[in-house]
Amino acid sequence: AHFPGAKPADFFKQEYCVPSLQLKDTIYVSTGLVIAMVVSVLFLLLLRFTAPVLVWVLIIGVLAVGAFGIWYCYNEYMSLVSSSLTFSNVGFTSNVQVYLQVRDTWLAFLIILCVVEAILLLALIFLRTRILIAIALIQETSKALGHMMSTLIYPIVTFVLLLVCVSYWGITALYLATSGAPVYKVVAMNTSQGDCSVIRVNETCDPEMFNSTQYPSCPSARCIFINYNEEGLFQRNLFNLQIYNVVAFLWCVNFVIALGHCTLAGAFGSYYWAFSKPADIPTFPLIQSFMRALRYHVGSLAFCVVLFRFVSCFFVLFCFVLCLGGFVVVVRVVVLDKVTDLLLFFGKLLVVGGVGVLAFFFFSGRIQTPGTTFETAALNYYWMPIMTVVFGAYLIAHGFFSVYNMGVDTLFLCFLEDLERNDGSPQKPYFMSKNLMKILNKKNKAPKTG
Repeated sequence: AHFPGAKPADFFKQEYCVPSLQLKDTIYVSTGLVIAMVVSVLFLLLLRFTAPVLVWVLIIGVLAVGAFGIWYCYNEYMSLVSSSLTFSNVGFTSNVQVYLQVRDTWLAFLIILCVVEAILLLALIFLRTRILIAIALIQETSKALGHMMSTLIYPIVTFVLLLVCVSYWGITALYLATSGAPVYKVVAMNTSQGDCSVIRVNETCDPEMFNSTQYPSCPSARCIFINYNEEGLFQRNLFNLQIYNVVAFLWCVNFVIALGHCTLAGAFGSYYWAFSKPADIPTFPLIQSFMRALRYHVGSLAFCVVLFRFVSCFFVLFCFVLCLGGFVVVVRVVVLDKVTDLLLFFGKLLVVGGVGVLAFFFFSGRIQTPGTTFETAALNYYWMPIMTVVFGAYLIAHGFFSVYNMGVDTLFLCFLEDLERNDGSPQKPYFMSKNLMKILNKKNKAPKTG
């Protein structure tokens, strides 16, 4: 940032520069990020107790918003009953406000909202048990996080591995781009000085051996770098090599992400299949899962990454055809996924929005913290630290909530496997929580004695 009276030519002068945020004040940005981390962790851990209330409040809130939209569209439609304006009169225009003056526009909105509201109500009536299962799994995931707090730091491992991938791609790309021999040519820096016609076109030179006294009539002659040599088999295929480097980069990134998913899934799976919780949970579930993924699943992950990238469309279609025969499973997946997405979206909004508002009030000077030397007047543009805090809070919340989302998905798959393989007998007891067994009216039978 610069003084308001500074001229464009002064923007490169240090004396006209006013720092937007001094180094000693970055402690406040770090504090905002720490607050975002603490709030994210507390939100996920408290879902064990608040998930039922939050889920039903969010569902009722969505229905209430839809009902308000229906009422609003109906009022707008009735207010335009006497209007004779139609789409044929309006035609095509870039002014959206014109279409809002057409009665049929609000009628279309009204019909769409009524259909969506009816679908949501029917889903709520007929899928109530599925929603209760989703709530129970969300609570169980929060409980699992309480026993395996180390899973929350795994996004840092993924971030570091992704940095390695990006660094390797960048270094390789630069190496390929500069793989040819550098070409230097003699260039007259100022043709108006002396007679520079003695310099031949495309005359090459060696910068270490070049001497301007070789061109006495052209004192501005210099040996300048032009480009890299493009001759040779390697240089002619440089574009293809760069494409190969990009493909390898995408493969590495997706492999790292898949490795993270596999590691987290293994950790949450070890929690679910522990019959007596927390006694049977492994001591270091995340480390054991990571080592297990490296030992047994690296080849599968590498192959699946390639398969998913190149035949993902066919894979989705194939899964859709298979799922036509298992509609109940599909409904369960959709209900769980949407309920979880709605809850996590609300959580991200709470963390990012709350920290962003707090940062705005602090950096704009509306909140005075006792014992600090921070002065709002020292900031020429206080939106910069605010945007930094908001962006950092989003990354932190996304990292924590992605772990939680993976936990919900893993426990759900384990729950389905538990239902399929076990029947509650002493030989095949259920591993699900007592809350899930209560919802499904199932229980483990006591072993016979005597």
